[in-house]
Amino acid sequence: MSFEGYRPGSAGYRRVTLSLFAAGVATFAELYSTQAVLPELAADFDLSPSGSALSVSAATLGIGIALLVVGPVTERAGRTPLMRASLVAASVVGVACALAPSWPVLLTLRFLQGVALAGFSAVALAYLREELDAGSQGRAAGLYIGGTAIGGMVGRLLSGGVAQVAGWRWAVGSVAALGVVCTALVLLSLPASRGFRPSTGGLAGAWARTRAVTTDPGLLLVYAVAALAMGGFVATYNTLGFRLAASPYSLGIGVASLVFLTYALGSVGSTVAGVLVDRIGRRAVLPLCLVIAIGGLLLTLAEPLWVVVVGIAVQTVGFFAAHGVASGWSSARAALLAGAPGQAASLYLLAYYLGSSVFGTLSGVAWSRGGWGLVVTVVGVLFVAALGCAVALRRVPSLLGRGAPDMTTGH
Repeated sequence: MSFEGYRPGSAGYRRVTLSLFAAGVATFAELYSTQAVLPELAADFDLSPSGSALSVSAATLGIGIALLVVGPVTERAGRTPLMRASLVAASVVGVACALAPSWPVLLTLRFLQGVALAGFSAVALAYLREELDAGSQGRAAGLYIGGTAIGGMVGRLLSGGVAQVAGWRWAVGSVAALGVVCTALVLLSLPASRGFRPSTGGLAGAWARTRAVTTDPGLLLVYAVAALAMGGFVATYNTLGFRLAASPYSLGIGVASLVFLTYALGSVGSTVAGVLVDRIGRRAVLPLCLVIAIGGLLLTLAEPLWVVVVGIAVQTVGFFAAHGVASGWSSARAALLAGAPGQAASLYLLAYYLGSSVFGTLSGVAWSRGGWGLVVTVVGVLFVAALGCAVALRRVPSLLGRGAPDMTTGH
């Protein structure tokens, strides 16, 4: 009898969702462990804002490059062994980052940490699709993305607070310790794959799957949404610390890092978006999420600190909701198109992290040359372009049958 997936309320469902939530926390906390301490890195290593932002871009570049290899491999080799090994390796490298003796060594270690994290990120959503009942996959994907939002918040709050009293090395080390705890939880709780079926067909089959997930108009638009939205989101947060440290706010690094509390709302946004996807479909939900992100960005142009924080919170809700919808869409569409959800998820994340690397670094240049106004202009262009792609997706034919209604899944 074939495995139909764990249903909500079952022990297996709870173990899967708990494990992936914890892994989402570890992944985003470790990947962006230096973001809250960029001003301190700039001062310690005598760097410009864009130079210090390379510590974030190096990790996202590493994960992006590694995804090119991990995606095809996982379609044949399986999910859970790679997921576990990825988290263990990333935790070890995270500890080494805190001990880095020089800036070049730190950048190299951050790149390797990104490479390590690729093993989990590439297969998480494909694993969810294979192990859970079809009717609960949107909610579970939202919960996983919510875990990444919580990880982003906790990691930045932890590193910012520790850096205030003990410096950036202890800050990065504290995030590595958080990763170790989350990794242990995953090792103990993550169920072995039951729904995974290795891809067949040898090189010819692999090439056919690769061609399908790199030429399908729907998937290409989803990848574009990932690159543009993530690029804008990271660009905002990479420069936010510099803005809050400058006049008229002049906040210390520990106080400024409190703005990352807004990540908790990102978790709520992705979870709610997942529920809406299960009800009305991705085609309707994704554009709405991006409109919310744009509205939040515009609010940050105001000078009162509380309005800036509200704007950041609204943007964070919109971004994580959009990311949750789009990332689940890539796996679901690829499963119907070519039976390669893991490979499509890898390409989605490749676009996602390349957008982070390129636009996250350029945001430092924008800040240096034109202040917050130029940063908002750059991010606004990225978000509007992502919205255009989301609207275009509404016109892409469903894979459930050309011309058939597609309100529940958005394939």
